[in-house]
Amino acid sequence: MPSSAARPTHRTRGAGRDHNPDGFTVWLAGGGLKPAFAYGNTDEFGHVAVEKKMHMHDLHATLLHLLGIDHLRLTYRHSGRDFRLTDVHGEVVHELFS
Repeated sequence: MPSSAARPTHRTRGAGRDHNPDGFTVWLAGGGLKPAFAYGNTDEFGHVAVEKKMHMHDLHATLLHLLGIDHLRLTYRHSGRDFRLTDVHGEVVHELFS
């Protein structure tokens, strides 16, 4: 589950709720994932991902793969056009699998 602890330690000036989109934590368990595994790193303050950055489209593609769903074929219709949850950029991250 995404962690609300990913909020920055400083106040941001823009709109929003001070969530940090540049470096955050997601806890996943079971479903064929490696146990006790950390993927990627942030800077020393936890503000910015600096190693093995994962886009949300990659996370979605990986979760759909674990559910047995081909993210390239899964579409939904909005305003008369078919869209993919993973857009055209999502890639399954096989390093997370046990």
